[in-house]
Amino acid sequence: MPPSAPSPRSRIRRLPERAHYDAATVAAIVDAAMICTVAFQIDGMVHAIPTIHWREGDHLYIHGAKASRMLKALTEGEACVTIALADGLVLARSAMHHSMNYRSVVIYGRFELVTDPAHKLGSLRAFVDGLYPGRWDTLRPITDKELNATGLLRIALSEAAAKVRDWGVKDDAEDLDWPVWAGVIPLHTVGGEPMTEADSVVEEVPLTRFD
Repeated sequence: MPPSAPSPRSRIRRLPERAHYDAATVAAIVDAAMICTVAFQIDGMVHAIPTIHWREGDHLYIHGAKASRMLKALTEGEACVTIALADGLVLARSAMHHSMNYRSVVIYGRFELVTDPAHKLGSLRAFVDGLYPGRWDTLRPITDKELNATGLLRIALSEAAAKVRDWGVKDDAEDLDWPVWAGVIPLHTVGGEPMTEADSVVEEVPLTRFD
């Protein structure tokens, strides 16, 4: 679990009053997001790749093709994983006091390869059912060949920091009478109208995490 005190590299120095290092806050933000960005090095070059993720316990998981250069590099060196969620537009009376409500997490460490077939299968099930509750049991089972071709990596949340802004406008006192609207416009992710494939043998739309 993330420690109550940050490490030297996870300590938030800019606006430290927005920092959170507790496990519950970090886990909640990891769970709320579907995509993270993984930064790493290959041959001295820095790469930052967005990829889908999920959490089980004290680890963040990602997956990909077993032959992926990224997956190989992540098990051989340090990585930095970032997540950011935009929750609201904060409109002030001056341009310089406009802001955004957000939740973010930065994770440092090294990924480890998950090789146990039962662990891999269980984690992939958690991934699918986390997006579409109960869907795993309705699907054509994964074959051994598919499972073997899939690389599964995880990184511990033991060195992580969250940063959150979740309040309203902070204007200078002398600007409060300026004749312009001030406030917060919330932002939400919502599911759109489902588009059923013409050759789908089932027309009933499954549940998703957005329902």
